[in-house]
Amino acid sequence: MAGEIVNRVEKSGIVSLNLEELLPSFPIVSIDLKDQLFQEMILREKDFREWIKTNDWNQYEGKHVALFCSADAIIPTWAYMLVGTKLDGIAASYFTGEAKDLKARLIESFINEMNAENYRDARVVIKGCSDEALPVSAYTAVAAKLQPVVKSLLFGEPCSTVPLWKKARSKA
Repeated sequence: MAGEIVNRVEKSGIVSLNLEELLPSFPIVSIDLKDQLFQEMILREKDFREWIKTNDWNQYEGKHVALFCSADAIIPTWAYMLVGTKLDGIAASYFTGEAKDLKARLIESFINEMNAENYRDARVVIKGCSDEALPVSAYTAVAAKLQPVVKSLLFGEPCSTVPLWKKARSKA
């Protein structure tokens, strides 16, 4: 049939990898230690320990917690450690840094655990558009994970890609 529409993307054998669909959801919450400072400048040990004692730590159950301080103050290392002792065994994980950094670390951990063999000798396009902004580190991590096993690696959408890498043809 002359007017038949042919899906060339489907026929190309390209495998589309959408990181957003691949990644599990990460319930991430933050604890800003600024709220525990006197005049947003000084951490008073007695007040801080009282907050540690009276805070409902169960609210962090099963969540990934980012510990940081948004005020321009020097927070002693032991303060982060003390919060960590309360989160241990309750939170899924905790991390000293901002939520975006924790998210990047969790995504990279998941990518490190994914089975690259599922993409052996495939032409893979890593989807570039997503509803949720993913850190650039996620894209570089998945490219590094897949490059040793794929035939070619592309970025974008199957209909419009940017070639990244292609396995050299072996000479027989």
